[in-house]
Amino acid sequence: MATDEIEAQAPAEADPEAEAAGALPADGGPAERPARRDTENWAKTVGTLSVGEVPTGAVNLNVQGRRVVSPLQGFGRMWQKTYRIRFGPVRVPPGDVIRAWKQNFPKFWPEQGKFFGSMTGIAPGEVALLNLSMAGRAKLSTGVMVLYADDESFTFMDPEGHMFAGWITFSAHEENGETVAQVQPLIRANDPIFELGMPVIHRREDRFWEQVLRNLAAFFLVEGEFSKESVCVDRHRQWKYWTNVRHNAAVRSILHPLGRPFRALARLFRRKRTG
Repeated sequence: MATDEIEAQAPAEADPEAEAAGALPADGGPAERPARRDTENWAKTVGTLSVGEVPTGAVNLNVQGRRVVSPLQGFGRMWQKTYRIRFGPVRVPPGDVIRAWKQNFPKFWPEQGKFFGSMTGIAPGEVALLNLSMAGRAKLSTGVMVLYADDESFTFMDPEGHMFAGWITFSAHEENGETVAQVQPLIRANDPIFELGMPVIHRREDRFWEQVLRNLAAFFLVEGEFSKESVCVDRHRQWKYWTNVRHNAAVRSILHPLGRPFRALARLFRRKRTG
């Protein structure tokens, strides 16, 4: 396993590479999109997220009615991480890799995470629910929105309360005659609580995305060579966003089961009033 971790000083302003990629500005709305990209591949502008039919076994919490947030709206230091797996001598067209990835995305996730996408799959504007394991038996319920998707890549954006404010881009390309599959997050911790946990979260994320890429390669009967790179592109914490903690999905996921008796009583009183 090859590992290259770098910490670099960078301005606190927006990441110019992210802006050039046509991601989103600070207000969360679509930026001016590159002319070479078809606008149909981008999610339409929405004020808040709307979850459709909830799949069996999924928990719809911390997603419905939330706004999506870019790295410019997060609290912690900004990181760009790059995870890659090289297919070596096995020739698989990058387009086939992306097609299989989008069609089988939940199957490639490790057991500690559940991805509940819509019936239409990975498509621009679709909202997926995530149920992730935390310490002990606790579960973190959150989600993602598909910001962009085409035949070469797709990008997720996180909602308020997620561990991260940012984007995660999944892609495949040829490099020196080899097929390379890649996961590239550009993220900040969403609030001070998640920022305190980032040393642990980083390690869990590294293991998580390595397993995803290895599962993807195994789908094509490839063992693959994994590598990762981590760059701190902004060391500043954005204290004006400390109030993001009110949406913290981990805290709300832990407290939600404790409120079941009170929610049951509230439903009972509502039925009596209408009865």
